[in-house]
Amino acid sequence: MPKIMPNWKEIRFKDKFIEHYKQLTDWKVFKEYSLSFLRRSIRVNTLKISVEELKKRIEKDWKLTPVPWCKEGFWIEHQREDRRDIGNLTEHTLGYFYVQEAASMIPPLVLDPQPGDIILDIAASPGSKASQIAQYMKNKGVLIANDYKYDRMIPLDLNLQRMGITNSIITLMEGRRFRDFQFDKILVDAPCSGTGTIRKSLKTLLIWNPNMVKRLAGTQKQLIETAFKNLKKGGTLVYSTCTLEPEEDEAVISWFLEHHADAKLEEIKLPGLKRSSPIIEFKGEKFNPEVKKCLRIWPQDNDTEGFFVAKIKKL
Repeated sequence: MPKIMPNWKEIRFKDKFIEHYKQLTDWKVFKEYSLSFLRRSIRVNTLKISVEELKKRIEKDWKLTPVPWCKEGFWIEHQREDRRDIGNLTEHTLGYFYVQEAASMIPPLVLDPQPGDIILDIAASPGSKASQIAQYMKNKGVLIANDYKYDRMIPLDLNLQRMGITNSIITLMEGRRFRDFQFDKILVDAPCSGTGTIRKSLKTLLIWNPNMVKRLAGTQKQLIETAFKNLKKGGTLVYSTCTLEPEEDEAVISWFLEHHADAKLEEIKLPGLKRSSPIIEFKGEKFNPEVKKCLRIWPQDNDTEGFFVAKIKKL
């Protein structure tokens, strides 16, 4: 079992939050994992170093445990339990690895970037998934790494430079403003309520409210709609969130499928990844049965953050 935070008894959940999540999952288990420490994980940047070379450099002091679904991914812990400062390692500064949550590595894997592709990451900052996409492209082709706020450009730019990304163009605009482009693949890692990230950010519990969820769902629909319009026929669109709200996940995909006969949802299969059944019906609303092909991951499934991923092909 994961290590529980020492102040867990002081953390309070809103009554509506508890009632809401009791309808979605095993509340006791979800709460236990949400109030436990998140395992640190890294992704080796094979643009600069091989997996074996990085392991040789740091395994004397750090224990690496493979992430089953990502061959470049590892959970990392120091031989001494009190050390967590992996961001201070020389290898991190040199861009040999990116500190990235294990579940966050999934959307780029599902997108399956290839050298020569023209790809859009519509909400790219701080650059974890964008740099992973470019890594799989082997710096060949074109990656548009977009975000909508100037202050979000700074970490995006710095991270892409540190990781040695040379095939990217950074753009600053609202994702819904893209017009008349034709991309081979698009990642919509949408802004969300973040209820899958409680282990990393307890403030999520303070800001959560049903009205916020509804507002975000509207933005998410705009982003996925815009992305699909800018996708080539035969292209792949991956929609992902780090929230566990059906209204931002299955409901968005169900709405999208009802409005696009030329969209086909595809199964997602990754080795070693435990998954939960997607939500097919919630609060009286029945979703498109195709949403069963989506990937819903609770924190308790793999001892990670919670995540939702959908893979869409344009016919």
